[in-house]
Amino acid sequence: MEHEFCIVLTTTDSKVVKDKLVEHILRNNLAACIQTVPIESHYVWEESICHDEEILISIKTRKARYKELEGLIEEHHNYDVPQIVQIPVTEGFEPYLSWIRNTT
Repeated sequence: MEHEFCIVLTTTDSKVVKDKLVEHILRNNLAACIQTVPIESHYVWEESICHDEEILISIKTRKARYKELEGLIEEHHNYDVPQIVQIPVTEGFEPYLSWIRNTT
């Protein structure tokens, strides 16, 4: 089943990059809403276990905008390989979904 809406997740360790991403995404109508949350990330990179303070960026949008959003994130991101993942929204409160549809 094809879903119209999705949440795109990315992370960064830079407030400057976070602010730049949020600004560009909203100005280009690629998201209706963006939430940011400080997190601790634990992962393996280049054969080392890493522990970092990061900012999780949760982006509410339409699936049709994903490729453009992915390109914008990659262009403005400070990581060589940023997390950019899409999670489908299978259901939601229709007035909220309509707002996303109309905003993006």
